[in-house]
Amino acid sequence: MPIVSDNQRRIMRTAEAAEYCGSAASTFEKLRLTGGGPIYSKIGRRVVYRVEDLDAWLAVNRRRSTSDARPIL
Repeated sequence: MPIVSDNQRRIMRTAEAAEYCGSAASTFEKLRLTGGGPIYSKIGRRVVYRVEDLDAWLAVNRRRSTSDARPIL
């Protein structure tokens, strides 16, 4: 069985996920409406994010300047 770190198992609610990414919860709520945010799951009324999805979203959205049209791969 592979070893899985605590971060790979951890899920975060919106406020915690936003703080982890250096943003506000309201920004994450708006991003869910527009489809521009990280992947999330709904559990009943709760919205949760996995740490690995937040890290992937942050990596995809890296830029060198404000005029960059595409992310850095």
